[in-house]
Amino acid sequence: ASFSLLCFRSCLVTSLIFGLLLQAPFTQPSTIRQPNFVLLLADDLGIGDVGCYGNDTIRTPNIDRLAKEGVKLTQHIAAAPLCTPSRAAFLTGRYPLRSGMDAVNDYRVIFWNAGSGGLPPNETTFAKILQHQGYSTGLIGKWHQGVNCESRNDHCHHPLKHGFDYFYGMPFTLISDCQPTETPEMDRAFRRKLWLSTQMIGLITLTAVLGRLTGLISVCWKTLTCLAVFSLLFFISWFSSYGFVRYWNCIMMRNHGITEQPMVTDRTTSLILRESISFIERNKHKPFLLFLSFLHSHTPLLTTEKFLGRSRHGLYGDNVEEMDWMVGQVLDAIDKEGLKDTTLVYFASDHGGWLERQEGKRQLGGWNGIYKGGKAMGGWEGGIRVPGIFRWPGVLPAGSVIDEPTSLMDIYPTVVHLAGGAVPQDRVIDGRDLLPLLRGAVAHSEHEFLFHYCGVHLHAVRWHQKDTGAVWKAHYVTPIFSPPGAGACYDRGFCPCFGDGVTHHEPPLLFELSQDPSEAKPLSADTEPLFDTVIRRIGRAIEEHRRTLTPVPEQLSVSNVVWKPWLQPCCGTFPFCWCDKEGDN
Repeated sequence: ASFSLLCFRSCLVTSLIFGLLLQAPFTQPSTIRQPNFVLLLADDLGIGDVGCYGNDTIRTPNIDRLAKEGVKLTQHIAAAPLCTPSRAAFLTGRYPLRSGMDAVNDYRVIFWNAGSGGLPPNETTFAKILQHQGYSTGLIGKWHQGVNCESRNDHCHHPLKHGFDYFYGMPFTLISDCQPTETPEMDRAFRRKLWLSTQMIGLITLTAVLGRLTGLISVCWKTLTCLAVFSLLFFISWFSSYGFVRYWNCIMMRNHGITEQPMVTDRTTSLILRESISFIERNKHKPFLLFLSFLHSHTPLLTTEKFLGRSRHGLYGDNVEEMDWMVGQVLDAIDKEGLKDTTLVYFASDHGGWLERQEGKRQLGGWNGIYKGGKAMGGWEGGIRVPGIFRWPGVLPAGSVIDEPTSLMDIYPTVVHLAGGAVPQDRVIDGRDLLPLLRGAVAHSEHEFLFHYCGVHLHAVRWHQKDTGAVWKAHYVTPIFSPPGAGACYDRGFCPCFGDGVTHHEPPLLFELSQDPSEAKPLSADTEPLFDTVIRRIGRAIEEHRRTLTPVPEQLSVSNVVWKPWLQPCCGTFPFCWCDKEGDN
């Protein structure tokens, strides 16, 4: 009997050991030396445009597959509601006003390749840290963080100065001016005023000349000559920039060299995809970081013929479905090279969809689901709540959903930590390492407060009260929708951050997002017993936060934003800037 019992125990122990060996537990990140990173960032994509976030009419099977195989974040927040500041925060892990990359005026993004503002050279991006850790780092697609400072070729803001070994894409951003058949988009209202002023000055000059010739007006020819010269100089002063937007801003670069000026939009998508896959193939034998910064789904919605007319949401839907296909092609390349289990893939959008972007009856901007507001609105959820998906097979639990406040700034410390680096200790880093949350090692996000800026103006603050699970949000400033009740600023094209287009709230509007994610029912002291307590606590957090801010040069000041001909990237001899090296090849 004792022999039988001994055999039974031996068999049991052996079975348990084999069972443990055959089991596929989540791999400890420490056992994977320097994983690869593929960061996929969409442009202007609304959270309501993606299937796994509730859209059942735009088909996004590849993005949905990422969520099924990984972790989906439902409260993923951009640090700004526009491209330039949001991407600056993403790259540095810091609120954009800490680097001077948020606006004090109405110029809230980089406006020209030939401006002097941009991501300051003293900022340390995650790419720069990974570069020092031995990674090959590449940026394919959109940059929109500036190019030059003082001369045409100093490239002080260029991706290669910020930690990327390889760059192929647009140093600027895609705009409708890049498509000759589309209505110009850039500074449209200001351009109309300039045209009107030019016509008025020209009319005055012509009237004066005719009056002098007919003897109706007594004015000397010297005065008329000066008036005519002024008219001509005024016209040249603005037309030399705004008249050639396609040549000045719509260019493609490979590293420091210009490959297309202006860009040939018919082949842009295929070139960006080809470059992305090529980067993976070239670097498969060593750790790499690929930041694929999509031009989709920003206007003019460049979409290849293969995808035109396929969706139920017009050109915008076609464009999103093409981007999803591109995501699938990149994932297939990762699988083909046997890198799936050693690669962390991340997908997000830089901010919410652009509600006001319309041409006639065509809706060219995205949809933000149940969330109020959209692009350019720093406080309302629709402008800043974005898709956020992580996939790392064997390390992150598949099919997980996390409803905790997280930020695009969190990518910075997460990636740096996994690469074996250390975040800078000489500055404030606002992002938090997400890995414990993503793996389920902790239940709550490290973010207690998130501050929602519109330019340099604080519009709202989010407080995650971890002991109760409540997510309070106080709005101090909100845009005035036009027409009233429309949910966006259709009369302006963008909602402003300050001035007569906003309302200041005292006391602030208060919402509890876990109960009211659409921000439809503001609370008050009469309806919420904790109202005063919550507002006081958020007020103290604002004071503490402001003590961490230090003055820095304003990268988006008017003097930095304006077009400077001596800074214009040029393929040729300025002003004769034209080339098509991709066509030559």
